[in-house]
Amino acid sequence: MNTRAAVLPRAGTTAPRTLVVKVGGSLVSDKRTDDHIDAGALRDYAAQIADLVRTFPGRTVFVAGGGALGHGAVRDLDDADDFAVLGLTHATFAVKWAWVTAFREAGIRALPLQVAAMCSDRPEGTSADLTLVRELLDKGVLPVLSGDCILTRDGGLRILGSDHVPGVLVDDALAPVRIVTLTDVPGILTGTGPRSAVLARVSADDPAPAHDLVWETAAWDTSGAMHGKVDALVAHARRGAECVITRGDRSAGSLRHLLAPMDRWPEDLPHTLITRTSPLP
Repeated sequence: MNTRAAVLPRAGTTAPRTLVVKVGGSLVSDKRTDDHIDAGALRDYAAQIADLVRTFPGRTVFVAGGGALGHGAVRDLDDADDFAVLGLTHATFAVKWAWVTAFREAGIRALPLQVAAMCSDRPEGTSADLTLVRELLDKGVLPVLSGDCILTRDGGLRILGSDHVPGVLVDDALAPVRIVTLTDVPGILTGTGPRSAVLARVSADDPAPAHDLVWETAAWDTSGAMHGKVDALVAHARRGAECVITRGDRSAGSLRHLLAPMDRWPEDLPHTLITRTSPLP
């Protein structure tokens, strides 16, 4: 699954072959609750993604954050039950179905995929069969994924959160891969307020400066909030992906820049880029 290269291209100068775009649950739900979805916000973001798919067919994979439903499904679990996280499959399929319905209303074909049926644990890490993902992209269909539970090597279930799902798509056949996480902040903030400057770049080889800046995780957030995002994206970048955290805006006119070289992105758009600075092994 790893994308291998002797030399990395200079950041910002190349366009991705495949865009994996995740819309965080915080943009379409109140994660402090167990069952909230903002249908209007979801439709607005679905329209933006639909425009990407029409403009650049066969190049986008969508990952839905679990939001209130996903977080609600994994609170207060029984640690003695190795299948306790099974309810996450039901919750996140409901989230995926809401997105697929919105994509259909926006005029594009989309298919929800169950990560539990695609992935499992292996000694070398999470293994995924991407055959159907590649076929869907070839036919211009938007694959819709979300966090889920996956089978462990000892026969139980564990959570594969939506921040980690994009990593299974870092594959030679889809490379180069760009992973963009749209969330409720413009990137990794360098100060304590929401208007603080954004850390422009993080080296996946040495992410400690980013970890030093990340705020504490709220007790109701089961995914680690920004801590979890940084850890997941650093792992994806170490395998060859170009990873970006930026703010989602439901009123944005277009997301087409997400498939352009980063040196052509709007100059007034704050974001944090996470990439390797050393060659891949």
